Amino acid sequence: MDEKTLIAACKQEDRKAQQMLFERYSPVMLGVCRRYLKREEDAEDVLVEAFYKVLTNINQFRDMGSFEGWIRRIVVNESLMFLRRTHALQHAQELNPQIDAGENASIEEEISARELLSYLDQLPTGYRTVFNLYVLEGMKHREIAELLGISINTSKSQLILAKQRLQEILIRQRYPLQ
Repeated sequence: MDEKTLIAACKQEDRKAQQMLFERYSPVMLGVCRRYLKREEDAEDVLVEAFYKVLTNINQFRDMGSFEGWIRRIVVNESLMFLRRTHALQHAQELNPQIDAGENASIEEEISARELLSYLDQLPTGYRTVFNLYVLEGMKHREIAELLGISINTSKSQLILAKQRLQEILIRQRYPLQ
């Protein structure tokens, strides 16, 4: 079944179509949840909550832009709401702006998705969340600040610290850096 037909059937509350939609998009969206949440069980819970919202609000999708992108936005928002509920974002701090960002470092060898996820899991929640939103979701610091209820400078600081921590992790793993 193509995407438009699937969406139309889900809007009609067709249970088989809803199951197909979940089966089609849940593997990728579980990966999105996992980038934000360390525990697999938490990621699975958030995924279920997100898909409940997708299915109950599917009539709000206006066929403008990517359907997968629309789902992703809901999944990211649900992940952030989980982090807020568990108070995991309370420890975000602003850095002294004189700290070097270390922007010149790059990995010469490719890292598998599983390795990257394990490295992200080693970051504090605030670092990981800002890194995901900025690097992987492509959001700007102003958007991140508004979404998380932090200052723009705190968002920038968290990203700098996340990059520095990831660099330290990679050095420990003996990945060559330029």
